[in-house]
Amino acid sequence: MKEVDLLIVGSGAAGFSAALTASHAGLGVLIVEKESQFGGSTAYSAGVIWIPGNRHGRALGIADSKEDALTYLQHEAGNRLNLELANAFLDNCNPAVEFIEHNTHVRYEAVPIWADYHPTKPGAAQGGRSLLPLPFDGRRLGKRFAQLRAPIRTMMAFGGMMLGRNDLPHVFKMTRSARSALHVAGMTARYAYDRLSHARGTRLTNGNALVAALALSAEERGIDLWLDSPVIELVQRDGAVVGAIVQRDGKREEIAARRGVVLACGGFPADDDLKCRYYGHVRDGRQHRSAPPPGNRGDGIRLGQTVGGAMAEDVAYAAAWVPVSLVPQPDGSTLPFPHFYERGKPGYICVDAAGRRFTNESASYHDFVPAMVEASRELSETSCWLVCDHRAIRRYGMGAIGPAPLPLGPHLKSGYLLSAPSWPELAAKIGMDAATLQATIQRFNANAARGEDPDFGKGTDAYHRFNGDPTHTPNPCLAPLERAPFYAMRMIPGDIGTFLGLRCDGHARVLDGDGKPIAGLYAAGNDMTSVMGGTYPGAGITIGPALTFGYIAARHAASGGR
Repeated sequence: MKEVDLLIVGSGAAGFSAALTASHAGLGVLIVEKESQFGGSTAYSAGVIWIPGNRHGRALGIADSKEDALTYLQHEAGNRLNLELANAFLDNCNPAVEFIEHNTHVRYEAVPIWADYHPTKPGAAQGGRSLLPLPFDGRRLGKRFAQLRAPIRTMMAFGGMMLGRNDLPHVFKMTRSARSALHVAGMTARYAYDRLSHARGTRLTNGNALVAALALSAEERGIDLWLDSPVIELVQRDGAVVGAIVQRDGKREEIAARRGVVLACGGFPADDDLKCRYYGHVRDGRQHRSAPPPGNRGDGIRLGQTVGGAMAEDVAYAAAWVPVSLVPQPDGSTLPFPHFYERGKPGYICVDAAGRRFTNESASYHDFVPAMVEASRELSETSCWLVCDHRAIRRYGMGAIGPAPLPLGPHLKSGYLLSAPSWPELAAKIGMDAATLQATIQRFNANAARGEDPDFGKGTDAYHRFNGDPTHTPNPCLAPLERAPFYAMRMIPGDIGTFLGLRCDGHARVLDGDGKPIAGLYAAGNDMTSVMGGTYPGAGITIGPALTFGYIAARHAASGGR
């Protein structure tokens, strides 16, 4: 039997945060991961964290407060907001991030114009709350680099080159700006050099940069990370969780955990049964593709339930929604591509199966999917079409397709992208009424030429404009779709993680059906129910709480449960 102070189940942001915090508090720690790679959903993510009142924002002169943030969350979640959890998050998020930045290789920066997703609500910020991880050199991991989960292949250029949020403006301008061309050329040259000795690029951004920096820090502190080691049972004595049974190298091994166990397994986005139970459109037989790793099957939640843990089901939505397109692969399969940004760019609109616009394309991805579901309610499938003109697709790309000079031909050949020289011909390819689509385009174009969208208000708030093109006037989100040929791409509902999880208190302790804490059992990340009540207030509202409640759980365990 192996003995540790704290056992961490899962190797994403929440797990590493708990492990590093506990280690610095003097505890002996072990991380176990059921997959052969570490990083979980965090490695797929943008790595952004939502931290109101953070020091990076203050350094930029951005005023913010806990009171403003709490007001915003109350307007977002209403009576679904658990005030104990919300206060615990807001009281500890800045200490947690400062601990991470002072004691690990992780570095963040504020984006002053990255607004909350509903910036006109009371307490919302016009920027500064969402922090972006700085790039990290994956070569610093040595042999561990091969064990770091790579991002979704559709989100990497050339099949292996990562692009961060700060790289995208250069990509969009690389044919029109010498500075941007040099930036992209430098990234590409680095990637070409990396491929001489690595399976993919080692210039890491987004969630890969975050996880790599945390993993290197954990390794330097001597924290063990066991891969291919699923927890198959929690050990409970006298009502307290005191360890777990781990399957390793084909054998069952008991791990005694003197201070408890932290569940951080990433929720259940890959579990079809739970999705059918909690995703209404999936229960109705509608198509859905989840973006997180296929191993995220609700293991942590089920483990918690075996010892009496209760799920908190009163949330606005069961998951963090995102529209996805399905990218054909050489073997005949498809991979999802999450559409976060280009919907808000000038020259794009979305239409339903009838050829009508149905929502504000520049609204957040989480808001977009319910609008798609509602627009498709009377139809046989839930889907929509993202359409644009030639100018837009060559300047900004579309889905997994990069901007010029990257080619369109392979995507047209695979059927991922449809194209036609006129709107009626494109409508025929899609299978929608040509007159309806033509009328939609004509109305949109007439208003967009004036920078207006009286139908849905595209480009009318700070978040919309953040995802637009700041060089385009009079509205950074609006341009007529008038330069042929024209293009269409099918999108369906998807998600980037689940919001339903185990009920927890402000110390991250798992609660039973009577609301009492289960001694020795903690949850963080998506194994814990959403702090935001199943709403999506801004960029980073999953990983911000994941880092924070991993930190909270470890500190509570280190204090002896006091």
